[in-house]
Amino acid sequence: MTDGDDETDLPAETLDSRLDDAAEALDAAETEDDLDAVEEQLDGIAEDLEAADLPAPDEDDEEADDPAAELSDRLDALREDLAAARGPYASDVTDAIEDATTTLTDTRWTETGEGEAVATVDAFVTDVNEALATDLSSPNATVEASADALDAAAEAVADAGLDPDADAETIATLLEATDALESGLEDAEEWDDLETHEQLRAQGYYDVLGHYKDYPPEWAALKGWEQQGNVEMVLLALDSFQSDFMERHCLEALTRMNDEGAFDAMHQRAGKRDKPGIKALGKMAAEDAVETLIEYVDADSDPGLQKVTFKALGEIGSEEATQPLANKLVAENEQIRPYAARSLGLIGDTRAIEPLAERLTDDESDETRAAAAWALRQIGTQHALEAAAEFADDRAYLVQHEAEQAAESLSVERPA
Repeated sequence: MTDGDDETDLPAETLDSRLDDAAEALDAAETEDDLDAVEEQLDGIAEDLEAADLPAPDEDDEEADDPAAELSDRLDALREDLAAARGPYASDVTDAIEDATTTLTDTRWTETGEGEAVATVDAFVTDVNEALATDLSSPNATVEASADALDAAAEAVADAGLDPDADAETIATLLEATDALESGLEDAEEWDDLETHEQLRAQGYYDVLGHYKDYPPEWAALKGWEQQGNVEMVLLALDSFQSDFMERHCLEALTRMNDEGAFDAMHQRAGKRDKPGIKALGKMAAEDAVETLIEYVDADSDPGLQKVTFKALGEIGSEEATQPLANKLVAENEQIRPYAARSLGLIGDTRAIEPLAERLTDDESDETRAAAAWALRQIGTQHALEAAAEFADDRAYLVQHEAEQAAESLSVERPA
């Protein structure tokens, strides 16, 4: 607070007048030192405003003035004007170059776009050389070399020791060059700018096509790559096409191919809880994936993941999954219990007979009971068939049907 003043000696008019003086000083400022002086003025006014005992507005009058709020708004506006008046600085240039370097290296460019990006950097390096009288090397037609050239340019600007007052014109020139750099990179063709079919064409996906009869051509190309055993192209199609039709055919192709590359790709997806990947592993009967899939058996928060996992484990047929799946026969979610039962039937482990028979007897869900009866029939031992056949008069038709088929299997004479 100003020396000799107390809170009552500092009316709003005085603070308002001091803000006027600061505004005039800001308009007249020509150097950074001048701006520093204005900042000191504003800091002093802020301290006195905080200490001043200004009249509060009448709460009953919504249109009444609030002197403290009005003065605070003026002070904030002057601080913003002060910030805008400062600079530009050499650090503004280096920051812009660093942003451009990030854009250059993080973007996936098309072949055309890469050439455009390199040319943009080349033009920028030329501008820097002219502004700073340096001799920086131009990029050598690659993104990596262009990134190195930008790093060298940023270092040259930092080392130039540019003063915001004495070198304001040079800094402004360099900022214009960074604006052109940013604009040029923004206009260069990125991979994401292309449509899906354009991306695939650029990667050679359609090169396999000759005189194809199948429609659409994406499917025809998929068949061609499967015939050639090219897993990478099938995976490219799986990643690119957002349709259930193509996803189904891609997974079927990978299942038929069922080589190390296809397994590795689907196993990696399964490790990320990717349901199509898990489904493909089941179709492949990929025993090496059992350990990964068992981890998802207890994923109670994601029933969809459990269902596809249970089915895949059943198709793989590893008895290692018997106990984890049997535990899910009593899961709280009645929607997943039938999937656990069917999976146990596909595995065929006789250890599952007792828990399946118990579900057939006691479960409240007829769907689960029918699935348990079906599973017992798939296991197919006399004990399993007898457990299912007892329910030929069951209240649920599906259970009756399974029980009748189990009884029929028991009646068939078996060879010695």
